Amino acid sequence: MVLISDEENHNINTMLKLLPCLLMFFLSANAYAVDKFTVSGLFRNKAIVIIDGKQRLLIAGKSSPEGVMLISANAKEAVIEVNGEQKIYTLGQHISSNFTPPAGGNTVSITPDSIGMYEVNGSINEFQVKFVVDTGATYVSMNSNHANRIGIDYKGKGVKSQTETASGIVDSYVVILKKVMVDNIKLDNISGVVVEGDYPTTILLGNSFLERISMQREGRMLLLKEPNY
Repeated sequence: MVLISDEENHNINTMLKLLPCLLMFFLSANAYAVDKFTVSGLFRNKAIVIIDGKQRLLIAGKSSPEGVMLISANAKEAVIEVNGEQKIYTLGQHISSNFTPPAGGNTVSITPDSIGMYEVNGSINEFQVKFVVDTGATYVSMNSNHANRIGIDYKGKGVKSQTETASGIVDSYVVILKKVMVDNIKLDNISGVVVEGDYPTTILLGNSFLERISMQREGRMLLLKEPNY
C-alpha cells in the first residue's frame, strides 16, 4: 500500500484541474492556420469558399476540416470564423497572410457597341469566349450550352440553385471557374453560374469578377484594371 502525503495529494489535484487548460493550449498551438481564404458563393445558411486552394461547401454551424466555420449567410454576405476570428464577408472577399501582388497592373479598355453594350474577348478555363460586362449580374453567368462547350461539369461539381429568367424560374448551378481572363487580366477561382437553357445568350461578366478588379469610365470608354494590393 502506497501512502500519499497531503502535499502530494494537493499537487495531484492541482495538476488534474490544470489538465483541461493545458490540453486546450496544446490543441490551439497545433491548430490549422488558414493562409488564403476566398468567398466564392453565397446562399441562405451556406457558402462556397476556397481555403488554401481547396473548394469547400460550408453549412451554418459546421466547421470545415481546416477549422473554418460558417456562422450565418444569405445571398449578400456571410459571418464566417477564420483563424478564430469572426468577420462579415461578401462575395469575392479574401484574406491572405502571404499574398503576392499580381505583376504589371494590366488595363483593358472597352468601347461600347452601337446599343451601349460593353463586349470584350476573353477566356474561361483557357476556352475562348466573348463577355458582356454586366454589373447587375452577381456571378460570371452563362447558359448550359456555353458550359457544355467549355467542358464545365456543372451538374457534377456545382451547387444547385434556381434563377429567375424571362421564361420563368429555371435550375442553375453555382460553380468555381478555375481561370477567367479578360484580354490580359487573369483571375483564378471565380464564382460562376450556369443557367439551364439558352439564357443568357452571351456570357455575362458579373460582379464575382468585377469586384476583384478596378473599373472606371473615361467618357464612353470603360477601363478595367488589375488592382494594386
